[in-house]
Amino acid sequence: MHLALGVEYDGAAFSGFQFQSNAATVQQALEAALSRVAAAPVRIAAAGRTDAGVHATGQVISFTSPAARPVKAWILGTNALTPPGVKVTWARSVDPTFHARFSAAARRYQYLFAETDYPSPLLLGRATLVRALDDQVMHRAAQQLLGEHDFSSFRAAGCQSASAHRCVHRISVRRSQGFVVIDVTANAFLLHMVRNLAGALRQVGEGRQTEGWIGAVLQRRDRTVIGPTAAPDGLYLVDVHYPGHALPGGRPPALLRALGGLDPF
Repeated sequence: MHLALGVEYDGAAFSGFQFQSNAATVQQALEAALSRVAAAPVRIAAAGRTDAGVHATGQVISFTSPAARPVKAWILGTNALTPPGVKVTWARSVDPTFHARFSAAARRYQYLFAETDYPSPLLLGRATLVRALDDQVMHRAAQQLLGEHDFSSFRAAGCQSASAHRCVHRISVRRSQGFVVIDVTANAFLLHMVRNLAGALRQVGEGRQTEGWIGAVLQRRDRTVIGPTAAPDGLYLVDVHYPGHALPGGRPPALLRALGGLDPF
């Protein structure tokens, strides 16, 4: 069987997605559960290898199982065997050529800032807490990032990608129910790219930098000019786009689900 699964997880419960021999990871938890359902070793591919503390509501994984099981069994069986911090939300049979990473045309992330005057314990680990942000100036500044660019200024030092060129298809900053949400879709992302974008746009929203500064930073191609990387707490992988494959769409973080879902790609 060739399968694709939708996965949701709490990044605070894991040391990132990718397998590590000395730490709990999402990949490790999923492969252990899937291998028991398949009664054989299972290795998975993922649309995005999220960092420690980063969440997902729309992660997609793919794998080949030597054993045939009803599609529903992959959901129920896996969820019975995974820890509380990670669960499968859907399962589909796919073409043998489908690959969660290489078949993806775009990934979509949302970064949540929660405006609050006190450190609410109910938001810790779910959003980055701030006092006040100018979402309109942040949105205007963010439009300078649209299109294909060299994003070296927003790339972590440990990034192993051969090229820093990425294409941002859409980016917006909007206010919703006490949150300021950065919503960005690109063909792919560099290591810490969204968190660095969020950290830079926060400086604009707090009035510490002008909106034109974002474009200047992009042209500098120098990571040292943008300041600290935003915390992983507010970052969510919410959707992955697979042209030609009829897979369920992603969904927003639980804190924003009252909005009624995501706009289509």
